Amino acid sequence: MQKRIKNEACKTGVSRVICLIVGHIKMKFCHMKIIYQVDEALPYLKMGCILAYPTEAVYGLGCDPFNEKAVNTLLKLKQRERGKGLILLISDWAQLELLKGTVPEDRLNAVRETWPGPITWIFPKSAMIPEWICGDHSSIAVRMSAHPMARALCKEGPIVSTSANIAGNPPAMDEASVHHAFPEGIDVVLSGPLGGNKQPSMIYDVLKGNRLR
Repeated sequence: MQKRIKNEACKTGVSRVICLIVGHIKMKFCHMKIIYQVDEALPYLKMGCILAYPTEAVYGLGCDPFNEKAVNTLLKLKQRERGKGLILLISDWAQLELLKGTVPEDRLNAVRETWPGPITWIFPKSAMIPEWICGDHSSIAVRMSAHPMARALCKEGPIVSTSANIAGNPPAMDEASVHHAFPEGIDVVLSGPLGGNKQPSMIYDVLKGNRLR
């Protein structure tokens, strides 16, 4: 009888420990708000929050590119060098006009043939592009995504697009791997399916036409 009581006590103790561990994990995960509608995400971008969201191939991290504090937070989370610059996602051609410098029409036609889609183009940057976005470059990387959720996130303005991972590590493919890579620091996860592509976006130079990645 005493042995049975002791065993039950042990089981109860183990259960309590497991519950405490699971509860702690859930508590930490709760700091990362999960949402399912793009319209829910837009106010967070305006507030300077860091957002994880699905793209064609991987989960990305984004924020308002014109909010220097938000961009610095994102770069620190990823441990990414500021000088490398960041890609911007856009939803329409009017947004591109504000970001790029002068580009010949025939080169823009090449871009039109690939967008929307998983192709990033390097453009001469316009005067409105801040240093914390272009880094050490005189150019700006831009993509018009074919993923419906990623593109809808940009309907009120461009957003940053960088893979959800610590620099040099594999990118996150789902919510769980986003949380694993970033136990803290991500404010919101927009939950949704990836687009099915196997590789991140290819990168081309718009003036030269050559592939960079």
